Amino acid sequence: MAMNEWDAKKEEKIYLLPNLLTAGNLICGFLAILKILEGSILRDSDTAGWIHTYENSLDFILAAFVFDVLDGRLARFGGKESMFGREFDSLADLISFGVAPALLVFEIVLYQFPHKIGWIVASIYLVCGALRLARFNVLSTQYKGSNLEFTGFPIPAAAGLVCSITLLMLYFYETDRELEKGWGKYILVVLLLFLSIMMFSKNLYPSFKGITWKTKWTVPKFLFVVCILGLTIVYYKWMLAVDFLGYLLYGFFRPFISKPLRKAIEEEEGDEEEEGEREGEEKEEGKNNHLKIIQKKENSDRISL
Repeated sequence: MAMNEWDAKKEEKIYLLPNLLTAGNLICGFLAILKILEGSILRDSDTAGWIHTYENSLDFILAAFVFDVLDGRLARFGGKESMFGREFDSLADLISFGVAPALLVFEIVLYQFPHKIGWIVASIYLVCGALRLARFNVLSTQYKGSNLEFTGFPIPAAAGLVCSITLLMLYFYETDRELEKGWGKYILVVLLLFLSIMMFSKNLYPSFKGITWKTKWTVPKFLFVVCILGLTIVYYKWMLAVDFLGYLLYGFFRPFISKPLRKAIEEEEGDEEEEGEREGEEKEEGKNNHLKIIQKKENSDRISL
């Protein structure tokens, strides 16, 4: 009984820095929703600057994406991953990458479709995103092995692609009439439905979780990444769409890429000693989780008796 109380107290502890970044993710998602509603109010009242307000909401969603990347990196770097952090991260992701993008696309273009088609499309994306996060949490709990791959397109990347395409549309269409007559709204409908399917697909995507402060890259690979980052910062209004679209298409071409080339693209150039230590840590973690499951089962058997 004392051991169970000690375990419960241990589980209640919250690691500060990773969860602060997750809270930043959640706050950015909430601010994005506020900006979307503000942009809709300005648009309905024919006030100038409503496009800029929508662009601000996109900036908040993309900022949430940055927070989401950093919180996981920080937790793994410090060895502070926890069940609480995983659940908190999923709740934040549902707001920032599920609710906010669905509401954004609906308020910009989907409301124009008749027979509540826009409501249905946005709802499908939101529900599939929630189911994707739930499946990810279940698999993370049941399976303890290599975490270098995602099964299905991850929802932060889906939100990033939706937002970057929307940002590109706002760059080309500057008025309501242009948005209504343009083909962009049909592209967004197809994109939302396609991403809803892809989040539940069996396509494997690299998580790039193996990249840490100890990562070693070759000079050409380092220069390539620097060039991509530089172009994305300077030409973010269209380069973000290229980045996320390239990640989406990579999942289709990945099975046809040779294993050495795939490893060179996705994994770090680490020392064999570091790789052995990582494998040993994963085995030890799996062993501890197995012992916990046995202990919980024994406790439940005692209670039933």
